[in-house]
Amino acid sequence: MSASTPSIAVESRLIHVMAGAIADADGRILVARRPDRVHQGGLWEFPGGKLEPGESPEAGLVRELDEELGIRVLGSRPLIRVHHDYGDRYILLDVRRINDYEGVPQGREGQPLRWLAPEAMDPDLFPAADRPIINALRLPPLLLITGADPLDPDVFLDRLEESLARGIRLVQLRAPNLDRDRYVDLARRAHALCEPHGARLLLNRDPDAVEDLPRHGLHLTSGRLMRSTRRPGRPGELVGASCHDAGQLAHAARLGLDYALLSPVLATLTHPETTPLGWSAFAELVDPAPLPVYALGGLGPEHLDEAIAHGAQGVAAIRSLWSMRGRSIV
Repeated sequence: MSASTPSIAVESRLIHVMAGAIADADGRILVARRPDRVHQGGLWEFPGGKLEPGESPEAGLVRELDEELGIRVLGSRPLIRVHHDYGDRYILLDVRRINDYEGVPQGREGQPLRWLAPEAMDPDLFPAADRPIINALRLPPLLLITGADPLDPDVFLDRLEESLARGIRLVQLRAPNLDRDRYVDLARRAHALCEPHGARLLLNRDPDAVEDLPRHGLHLTSGRLMRSTRRPGRPGELVGASCHDAGQLAHAARLGLDYALLSPVLATLTHPETTPLGWSAFAELVDPAPLPVYALGGLGPEHLDEAIAHGAQGVAAIRSLWSMRGRSIV
């Protein structure tokens, strides 16, 4: 899977495909089975098709979903763009989440349809280019990174519980300066808080040091990421990493990680000496990365729409999410 922009040779065989992620009232996503006779035949995919010359992505998606499903798209937003080289063809899979449409989806070309929860999707039953889409559908738009190491663990965990009550469903537990015993206790208690809310807890620690701890995944610092030669962690859990440049994003993709954070997008109070990327550079780095990427650095929930418009999965934050006590965020 390529994490670089296509070369001139690749551009000559580039196929720009639009696809829609259509959800029902229960959050299940519509998928269609590809005909056996075509490329990647027999696998399941997200409905859509090739963009025609001179056609805008939005117009192409509207046309394709009308032709394939008989629905009229009224509103959509970017989800993820995936570049994938199959050898005989190079696919740019441009996926939008459909947030408003008219009609009842039907397989107008005879294709079988199914509604599947993202968690129930088996990546092996989808084309390789579609697999990052499954990760994007499984991830929420906001990722909370916990604040300063707790002087009082009870206060720290009360604040975490407030965040969960406000709708946070993905939490990265940092606490880098805690000794092992105190981190183990904090991680166990944090996991117990996350479970009833259906939230996932990611431990930001040396993977070998937390092997026996309850968790839903791991988060790697950029240093640990670049020292890794294989994907760490247990089968089925989330693994992501902090990234600051194209090389780190590419390495996260090579390891098969589920997501990345890219920072700093805007200026931050904690690192005022660091030059921020800005939204244009962020978008340029994210576009070729074949995995969901959260924007981090000087951001909060109020930046969510802008982040998504620039290719982000959503927003990750410490200060703005950790300190919003008593305020609804989702």
